[in-house]
Amino acid sequence: MRVLLVKTSSMGDVVHTLPALTDAAQALPGIQFDWVVEEAFQAIPAMHPAVADVLPVALRRWRKHPLRTWRSGEWRQFRERLQAQTYDRVIDAQGLIKSAFLTRRARGEKHGLDKASAREGWSARALDVAHAVPREQHAISRVRQLFADALGYALPDTAPDYGVQAHGSAAGNRLVFFHGTTWPTKHWPMDYWRRLAGQATEAGYEVLLPHGDDMEKQRAEAIAAGNPGARVMPRMPLGALIETLQGLDGFVAVDTGLAHLAAAAGLPGVALYGPTDPSLTGVLGARARSLSAAFPCAPCVQEQCTYRGDQGAPVQPPCFSTLPPETVWGAFREVMGP
Repeated sequence: MRVLLVKTSSMGDVVHTLPALTDAAQALPGIQFDWVVEEAFQAIPAMHPAVADVLPVALRRWRKHPLRTWRSGEWRQFRERLQAQTYDRVIDAQGLIKSAFLTRRARGEKHGLDKASAREGWSARALDVAHAVPREQHAISRVRQLFADALGYALPDTAPDYGVQAHGSAAGNRLVFFHGTTWPTKHWPMDYWRRLAGQATEAGYEVLLPHGDDMEKQRAEAIAAGNPGARVMPRMPLGALIETLQGLDGFVAVDTGLAHLAAAAGLPGVALYGPTDPSLTGVLGARARSLSAAFPCAPCVQEQCTYRGDQGAPVQPPCFSTLPPETVWGAFREVMGP
């Protein structure tokens, strides 16, 4: 059985789809998937043994320069590759207008989320079979249910299995801190990062600090300043970062796609949630734990903090005052075990 999967972005959403592939491979031996994904994330589907082919798409880039895209022939080449095979199933696992646009052009019976289940209900118009998947559950559970319904097997009640595993370093003492994220409210305070790095290096760990742009590099350098056990990593493509992750021993992260990638790789660690809700998008892994801010307005799900309570809050955003470094380090040590 050959299935085309359309799940283009974001990084966390792509990672959340991996356990559904494991379910399908166990329920339907021999099944193979081709996966349409944004070019920046194509290294993630390649991690899973059930993925036969990755079809990178560049919607983010093409939308910025549509005329250039048309003249270059990139869209035509992608469309020809998309339509080169007729699939037993085509699954739109994203439920957006952009994913529906791609799904409609593929060949095969098209399945996905119904109007009430999809983030953008109009996407269901591109489907041959629309499935009801309750929205009040974790994103991983939703995709697993969609696959079970679309492919006709019983939904497993097992823990998510991403299909990849971490190896760990020989010394067993290398941690990665994922400090970069998108919304201003998702950022854990800089002073907290520095204090946590100090606790980690005092305990004998080496702390690695990745970055994806100049601003993140400056933050990484500020966290590492004066701490010989903390090191700013060189900027690297996603595939190389995945290989590096599989040789590390633990992580601490804010709400970012890389946290889900670390959990998928089997790393033990904790992810910190202030304005966002981990019950819907928190890290899930055998040894990964989500820590939620215990604050009156959390989770607010807002990019900008609008809290107008105690103006003397010790940190910004104030919700993270309930997740100080000591609490985070204690939770991390619990996850790591003896």
